[in-house]
Amino acid sequence: MCRFLWIFLVSSLCFSQNSKEKTEEFIANKEFKNAQNEVLIFLKDNPEDKEAIELLGDAYGHQKKWDEAIVQYKKLTKKQPNSANYQYKYGGALGMKALSVSKLKALGIIGDVKRAFLKAAELDPNHIDARWALVELYVSLPGIIGGSNSKALKYANELQKLSRVDGYLAKGYVYEYDDEPELAEKYYKLAIKVGGSVTCYEKLTNFYEGQDEPEKAIGNLEEGREKLQRNAMHYQIGKVCADYNIQLDKGEKCLKAYLSNHSSKDGVPKAWAYYRMAQIYKHKKNKTEALKWIDKAIAGLPKIKVFKEFKTSL
Repeated sequence: MCRFLWIFLVSSLCFSQNSKEKTEEFIANKEFKNAQNEVLIFLKDNPEDKEAIELLGDAYGHQKKWDEAIVQYKKLTKKQPNSANYQYKYGGALGMKALSVSKLKALGIIGDVKRAFLKAAELDPNHIDARWALVELYVSLPGIIGGSNSKALKYANELQKLSRVDGYLAKGYVYEYDDEPELAEKYYKLAIKVGGSVTCYEKLTNFYEGQDEPEKAIGNLEEGREKLQRNAMHYQIGKVCADYNIQLDKGEKCLKAYLSNHSSKDGVPKAWAYYRMAQIYKHKKNKTEALKWIDKAIAGLPKIKVFKEFKTSL
């Protein structure tokens, strides 16, 4: 009898572990519905398993099922109120729900979002994501409901102590929204100097585009491409050239380089590069070539509305 119970317990433990591992694998492969179904089966017999509850919340979150995700993460904050990770995930799900509802309904959620993020930051002085969330929250909220650039900068300073790159990027973000472009540019450049990642170059590029300075955006991307040797930056250069009708030959050359070296890790499907080529040829007043490239874009991604609208404009 004892031997039977031992075998039963061991086999149950192995099944439990395999079920959670399968769920994690499904999430890693972006099979979120399968992850949800797998962990729900496990939770029927193990309703108090915190790891499984978190995985279910993650599976719901990836599917933008914010109400369902909130329920799971709230369970975790009640079970373990001093977990910074659970507070952060709960606040994140609430925040995403606030973005998906009317402004009036969102007002009733924002307070809980802020409390959860503040609690996460208080519980873990090294929690980078919670501090980033607070920076973004304080910048995006109007002052009348708690927005504050000074508080955003407070958490940007905390980030800088934990990670200089994150701190510089956060300060660039705050100053960009505070309409202080010189300071924003300064901190984005500092982030590149210290970190030099794709993200750093993207942030500065997006800033320049937002400031309507495409020449600077192209220069920044060219520097990043040279240092990082990332094919994706060929596309970004071509995109800026096409959007702003500048340096068209350079844009065409970069897009062709992107297409000839394209792989799945580049992120942007070839169809979007075809679309940018069509834009460039339209700017060059070469309708025949523009039609050829936009037809390739539509063939690649037939459901993209902007491609069809572009074709009718030729």
